[in-house]
Amino acid sequence: MLINYTSKELDLLARIMRAEALAEGNLGMLMVGNVVVNRAIANCLTFTNIRSITDAVYQKNQFSGTQGSLFQASATTLEKNLAERALRGEYYYPATHALWFYAPAKNTSCKSVWYDQDFAGSYKNHCFYRPDPGVCNELY
Repeated sequence: MLINYTSKELDLLARIMRAEALAEGNLGMLMVGNVVVNRAIANCLTFTNIRSITDAVYQKNQFSGTQGSLFQASATTLEKNLAERALRGEYYYPATHALWFYAPAKNTSCKSVWYDQDFAGSYKNHCFYRPDPGVCNELY
């Protein structure tokens, strides 16, 4: 386990994973889970006061999915199992060290830099960004 969490936080992570990446399938949802967990364990950049899954999910102006109906509905057993895998440290490239992701507009490529961070790679319609090694030691 990478971080301590409650059953409510497991459900919260499952719901944000679904809200942000349902269309990306299970692997896409796991990658979103990787980013949320990374934010909770990283003590750097704009995440120095983020110490829990709850802090990460509700950090101001971060996850647009918190406003949608997919986030409001209860998580399924499958979604909770995916969230548990992310919390146990099951990582998938390009989200391995990523702290940010976004979905570019249709027919638009991922930017090479976003929030001053380098492009780590993409999966389906999500672009992932990671800090340089040495910036967020907890992630490397």
